[in-house]
Amino acid sequence: MSTSLTLHHGDLRCELKPELGGCIAGLWLGDVPVLRSTPAADLHSVRQSASYPLVPFSNRIGNATLQWQGTDHPLIKNWAPDAHSIHGVGWERAWGVLDATDTFALLSYEHKADPAWPFDFDASQAFKLDTDALEMSLSITNQSAVSAPVGLGWHPYFVKRANSRLVFAATGRWDMGADKLPTHRGPSTGVDADASTLEVDHCFDGWNGAARLFDDVLRTTITSSLSRLVVYTTPARDTVAVEPVSHVNNAMNMVAQTGVSAEELGVCILQPGQTFSCDMRITVERVG
Repeated sequence: MSTSLTLHHGDLRCELKPELGGCIAGLWLGDVPVLRSTPAADLHSVRQSASYPLVPFSNRIGNATLQWQGTDHPLIKNWAPDAHSIHGVGWERAWGVLDATDTFALLSYEHKADPAWPFDFDASQAFKLDTDALEMSLSITNQSAVSAPVGLGWHPYFVKRANSRLVFAATGRWDMGADKLPTHRGPSTGVDADASTLEVDHCFDGWNGAARLFDDVLRTTITSSLSRLVVYTTPARDTVAVEPVSHVNNAMNMVAQTGVSAEELGVCILQPGQTFSCDMRITVERVG
């Protein structure tokens, strides 16, 4: 049975589709879409959603094989024809509804080790709508009997209108190779650019936790407790993905391949029963 939730506070409205990857179907200020938005009843693919959770990792795990503590764990290739495993498992699974009001929703997902991810975990998402903002939190608890690597994040697609400009500060950028995996880190001050001409698909680190996207219609501010940001758009796309994430792309394998520490790459190692949480806020206002 298909279910959806609608949160509303003043002119701000958010529609959720829990059974479709715990995703946001749409976020609107009045009739103006803040994110790429589809009424929940009409949304049938999470790939077309406004935003979805990244759990228990973000972006890619190279060649769909997790290399962790001396063991190779084959994973499922879930983004054909991409050779990697991408965005974790939460966005592909149904989430349950623990609580819901007009302005708040709490979703949950319980994962048992399977070919897509070899560790047990519980995850929860909370959504709170205010008059000018959508607040989100995401948590994961390791339910395995052994330590497990985890990462979290969000994958929102913001509408790219005429004269859209994206601005944020960072200290580094991990450039992506032809195989869509990071090659090296170089210094970066972030981005301050016209989104209509921007072509980028990289993970930035040293992010200060704030980004702004503004155009002739809306001013949108993205803030998060996380310190890395994946940004993806091309001039041909009518959206820009601005993704707060906890770790570098392919970070879990880079720990094994490069010897760089999990902490430096942003990988969180949870002992049995431990929890990792993060938050994100999208604040929006009309221009003029």
